[in-house]
Amino acid sequence: MQTRLVTATAWAATLVATLASLPAQAATPARPPNAEHGWVTSTLRHMSLEQKVGQLFATYVYGGDAVNPSATDRAANLAAFGVETPAEVIERYHLGGVCYFSWSHNLDSPRQIATLSNGLQRAARGDGAKGRVPLLISTDQEQGAVVRMPSPAAQFPGSMALGAGRSAQAAQTAAEVTGRELRAVGIRQPYAPIADVNVNPGNPVIGVRSFGADPTLVADLTAAQVTGFQDRAGVTAAAKHFPGHGDTATDSHTGLPVINHSRAEWDRIDAPPFRRAIRAGVDTIMTAHIVVPALDPSGDPATLSPTILTGVLRGELGFRGVIVTDALNMAGVRAKYGDERVPVLALKAGADQLLMPPNLALARDAVLRAVATGELTERRIDESVRRILGVKYRQGLARSPLVDVEKAVRTVGAPEHLAAVTRVTDPTLTAVRNDAAVLPLPHADRSVLITGWDSAAFAPVTTVAAGFTARGARATARPATLPSDATIAATASQAAEHDLTVVLVNKAWDTAVTDPRATQHRLVAALLGTGKPVVVVAVRDPYDIAYLPGVTTYLATYSYTRAAMDALVRALHGELSPSGRLPVTIPKAEGAGSVLYPYGHGLSW
Repeated sequence: MQTRLVTATAWAATLVATLASLPAQAATPARPPNAEHGWVTSTLRHMSLEQKVGQLFATYVYGGDAVNPSATDRAANLAAFGVETPAEVIERYHLGGVCYFSWSHNLDSPRQIATLSNGLQRAARGDGAKGRVPLLISTDQEQGAVVRMPSPAAQFPGSMALGAGRSAQAAQTAAEVTGRELRAVGIRQPYAPIADVNVNPGNPVIGVRSFGADPTLVADLTAAQVTGFQDRAGVTAAAKHFPGHGDTATDSHTGLPVINHSRAEWDRIDAPPFRRAIRAGVDTIMTAHIVVPALDPSGDPATLSPTILTGVLRGELGFRGVIVTDALNMAGVRAKYGDERVPVLALKAGADQLLMPPNLALARDAVLRAVATGELTERRIDESVRRILGVKYRQGLARSPLVDVEKAVRTVGAPEHLAAVTRVTDPTLTAVRNDAAVLPLPHADRSVLITGWDSAAFAPVTTVAAGFTARGARATARPATLPSDATIAATASQAAEHDLTVVLVNKAWDTAVTDPRATQHRLVAALLGTGKPVVVVAVRDPYDIAYLPGVTTYLATYSYTRAAMDALVRALHGELSPSGRLPVTIPKAEGAGSVLYPYGHGLSW
């Protein structure tokens, strides 16, 4: 115990030193509240109704350059928005925000992203005429399972890993470094942190995106990340998904989930992280496309519920910031009403910013028509625009929306940021089972097969194999992502010729008949059948072991980033003592409340 305390103290001291070495953040200096009020009021006064309504929308655009996208991206913009370039989309719709994605070809390199951001901001500001305001550029940089920024950006292991590490300071650091890099390339709003409490091991959409299953832990780390993003890095945090998406077996991208928590359960489980985020000063909260009958028996998703958004979030919890909807092209919000009604109903419910409607022109025109008919008032539009402009002012966008491209290149992936990634990642690795005392392994001339689930972006199988080779082993990398029966047989045959096999699994708990992930069960069983030692590593959800009978050596990394795989290799060889503790309970496969490994479980060596 004494050794563990000394190690933790040394880690904390190193982390403090790393934070101290980070360059001073050039966030907007604090100004008197009346300065913000004056700018917002003056700007709003000079805006037309069309400009105001445009401010309510944030969406994607296709292309890596604001005015000169590829021919493919020109065609995609023309089909989606009626114009060819990202700059023209901004100008036509007076957009308030843009959300970057890899699939829309916005994210390639720090230089390209920063240049794109500057081009979009110039389009938003136009000739500087009154009523033209800068964009709030966003992306889903949650880290871990949901990453948008490509290499060389700092890649932290994600929320559930941070929950396993149990350190609010580490969570704050991850948010701070992430926020600094986003701000450097012109992205001022990460859609993070995740405030959902993942109490359902079968949750198909949240899982490791959550800090864990304990409301207090999730609340502590949510608040820490709000501070890291906003106070330390100078970007706008967005706590999501209100009123809590952690206990669902339905993905709101493809269906409309129903959360059957009682009001008392909601107060105890789901509400605490949002309450803490609000106390920490979070600027934005994102809605969930979920039905919560205990909060609103109407059957409407929370995104369209005045009872939940205006009554509970604003009235009971006292939130005064921007309410942004989750993407309006998701099935959960489209299940009950048509695309023309959804944006109007969201505004009537209390939302301010409408994210990614499936048809931007239809959504914009529907809001304008609702004002013309009196269903919505211009005063109601003004309320939301005021909140959005306030965030932009506090971000410093009113004065200087452009970024220094060369500074962006120096900032993203800076050595001190990558050092912070390692220090935050190391304490998150969780050893769950080591019954045969296979671990730790000696550095030795042994033959090792590394196989199982792989990722093109991070190449975890190859990364682990390289780590073994560097320690004197003869390592073979054989990726087997969702393998066929033929691949399973060939991999097992190869494993029989090696001294040890390390197999990576990803969401092997998902045993739906139509889900090919179930093939991972057969792969692990075949490897165990060789009689050779097998180390199983869950590189996403820790629940997999319940569905892998016979496994006696099992670790959870919660992500497959290079830093997580490096920590894994060091732990396997005894260079790093695992110190992560399960932030969730792992139930037995048969369920019914039976516990295989309890919350807080974790081994060390």
